[in-house]
Amino acid sequence: MSDRVLAAIDSSQFSEGVCDYAVWAAKALNAPLSFIHTVDNHAQVTEPDLTGNLGLGTREHLLEKLSGIEEQHAKVSRERGRLLLDAAKERAVSAGIAEPKCLQRNGALVETLVENEKEVRLLVVGKCGETAHQASWHLGSNLERVVREMHRPILMVPKQFTQPHNVMMAFDGSNTARKGVEMLAKSPLFEGATCHVVIVGAETAENRSQLAWALETLRGADHSAEGSIRAGEVEETLRTYKQENGIDMLVMGAYGHSRIRHLLVGSTTTTMLRKAQLPVLILRRSTWEMPKVEQGVQYLSSTRLLAM
Repeated sequence: MSDRVLAAIDSSQFSEGVCDYAVWAAKALNAPLSFIHTVDNHAQVTEPDLTGNLGLGTREHLLEKLSGIEEQHAKVSRERGRLLLDAAKERAVSAGIAEPKCLQRNGALVETLVENEKEVRLLVVGKCGETAHQASWHLGSNLERVVREMHRPILMVPKQFTQPHNVMMAFDGSNTARKGVEMLAKSPLFEGATCHVVIVGAETAENRSQLAWALETLRGADHSAEGSIRAGEVEETLRTYKQENGIDMLVMGAYGHSRIRHLLVGSTTTTMLRKAQLPVLILRRSTWEMPKVEQGVQYLSSTRLLAM
């Protein structure tokens, strides 16, 4: 069953934020919490060309030493991972989480997360991993692959936790975007928060009707809701609205055909995620569809995943 909040941690400076946002989400969703750390044991030292290197010892001797170094490195990585998991568990318990689960797996991060997604209700990840450059504009190399390959809602978080009070969703009136609004309305994640709906486009009767529907849906679920229709370039318009209204969480759809739903396909999304200093909840269209069975696994919609 898809029921757990899964937090992927490493030794990067984003891991505390991952832990704290995961705790917040687990409490809000009344869901069990798991931490996962992966150890990539792929060979990091290539076999050297020793032709003509007299005096450096036999080829077999050097390869034996290299193998020993790799083995020791793997042991150190596993032990470091166990310490990180222990620290995350202690932090979560002190914040009121009962019996968080710790998982350590060998393998690449993306493949490991995909293998475990059938148990995941919400995945929490940092903007960058431990091997990434720490500049604020940098985007972790694994993040886009995770978004493309996972069929679960993904919460990308910054270094420090801030309780979300103003949540913004870019809205285009499509069926996919409407499902996102319904998720906002039903999810206990956003209880007590003001939900902002922004249409980037012209002030037309159709857009006014779409915005009215979104606000009515949110207010009908007892949310405080505000909305706006603004013309302009998508990323710049959303950034301006965010700054003007103190937005502290973004909600974005991952794939689609319109300018808004196309965000994670082209440079617009990359720019937004790179510049984001606040958490971004990324929703996959495939998880909004009705439950389906794929290779024996039932995939629930994002609406149900985050609303149950």
